[in-house]
Parts: sequence; C-alpha cells; structure tokens
Amino acid sequence: MYHDLPNPTTVYRGRFAPSPSGLLHLGSLLCALASFLDARANKGAWLVRIEDIDPPREQPGAASAILSTLAAHGMHWDEPPLFQSQCHARYRSRLEELSAAKLSYRCACTRARLKSLSTGYDGHCRRSPPAVEIPAATRLDVHRCCNQLTAEEAITFAELEDFVVHRKDGLFAYQLAVVTDDIEQRITQVIRGRDLAPMTSAQQLLFKVFGAEPPRYVHTPLVVDNLGNKLSKQNRAKAVADTQPVENLLVCCRLLGLIDGEATETNLAISGLDDILAWAISQWQVNRLPKEDRMAPPDYQGGFPAPAENL
Repeated sequence: MYHDLPNPTTVYRGRFAPSPSGLLHLGSLLCALASFLDARANKGAWLVRIEDIDPPREQPGAASAILSTLAAHGMHWDEPPLFQSQCHARYRSRLEELSAAKLSYRCACTRARLKSLSTGYDGHCRRSPPAVEIPAATRLDVHRCCNQLTAEEAITFAELEDFVVHRKDGLFAYQLAVVTDDIEQRITQVIRGRDLAPMTSAQQLLFKVFGAEPPRYVHTPLVVDNLGNKLSKQNRAKAVADTQPVENLLVCCRLLGLIDGEATETNLAISGLDDILAWAISQWQVNRLPKEDRMAPPDYQGGFPAPAENL
C-alpha cells in the first residue's frame, strides 16, 4: 500500500484534503486519522485543505462541518485551512505556464466520443485542434512533457494518456489543482485512500513538469460494506457523529491495524481523546498498514446503511 517511507532529513509536511461534497464518513475519517498520525509520529506539520473547486457537487455547510468533525476528534491543524476556491489565480498561472511551453492543447471531444474509446484518450485534438470559438477542455501533452525528462523518468510516464487539466465547463481539473497546492504548501508526504493510487503517476508527472519534487505517497486500505463496495458519499455513507469521537477513533484504530486485542481497546475506551491519540501516535508505523480493505464492525452505528437487496 505504501510507496516509500518518510525521509528523516526532510522537514515533514502532510495534509488531509477532503472535498465538501458531503460530510466525513468512516472511510474519510480513517484517512484523516492516518495522515494526522503519520505527521505527528514524524514530528511534522499537519495541514487541512478544502478541495472546493467543483461547486455543482458541493453540499452547503459541508466545509465548516468537516472542520468541526476533525476538531471534535482531537485532530487540530497547524496552519489555517486552505480553500481551493480562493486559489484560482494560482491555477490560472500554472495553465498559462503549460500553454507557453506548448505542453498542453485544447480538446473539444464530446463525452460520447470519449466514452466510445476503449484504450484511453487517443490524442485526436492534439492532431486536429478545434476552432478557437468552440468550447474546449485543456489536456496535458504527455509525450511533449516526457521529452523534457530523463530517459529513465520518461519510461515511468510513457503509458499515461493526455489528461485534462482544465475542464470544458471552465472549472479547474483536480489533477492541476492538487499538484499546484501541494507545491505551494510544500507537502512532503501524502496519506490517502488506495482508490486514489491510480492518479499518482499523472500527479508525479505534473510535479516534474513544474520543476518540483513529488511528495511520497502512502495509500491506506478502504473501508467497505459487506458486499465489498467502497464506503463513499456516492453510496449514501452515513456521516460520523461528532458526539461519539472516542468510539469513532477506536474503530479507525482497529481498521488501521493499531489495536490487536480486546484488552487494549477496553483500556482505551475509558481514556480521553488526547490519550487515545498519543497512544496511536506511539503505535504508528506506516509499513504495518493492512494491505487489504477493511469492513466496519457490524455493530458500529456511525457507518453506512445496509445495502439494498439485489433484485
């Protein structure tokens, strides 16, 4: 699940970056806790970034509720939270940088055409640019980017398709925004769910293009239901209750493989939040993270609703 271990000679800066498309559920709380523990175990800074660059998907009040939930669980950030909605000028500057270096191009391909492709994007608009007046997304020209790298680095990214860095609807793409902010905030370590692992290569390429060193990535196990489906906002995962932080933290510690017996959990259950977090920090070892997805305890009340019966 992990790519590398923290470098003790580097000043550690980690982050938790939720989208305000909903409240924190057990899976997202687990990711928050993992990133918090890794930062504290490495005596580093822990930052929170609200990734609010997709207004149609955002839930009113979710951003402030997420921050309240983190605080209620004893996870306090070391710098003011960054809101991506306030960083558009920074993203625009990066887009202009790519364009000036001829490392991006406009793409007007329709969703229907993209859906019909079986092997990923085929570079159609790179070869046949759309007219200026036609609304278009912006894609990174991976081949041109690789030409700027060493032969060894280029091999790593050669199989990537040209991916979108600015959407046709005018919104900034996640890949561009997350890399831009990681560079700006000097992030050295990223702890996130393994569902985001496939995005890693594209982000690493953007770091290289912008002349920055990519952070090290650790991917945690997912929390799933009894059918193996990822716990997520899309499948109606329940929000964790701020009123039961001890129970929530203990469940997350169990799922992260930190608690190995009932006696330990019983003792922790009568402890305060600070004591539980201090204990978890002392037990944290990133190379001992479970390598398989984990299912929440069946008696846990802050988890996901029962899946609908298959018809």
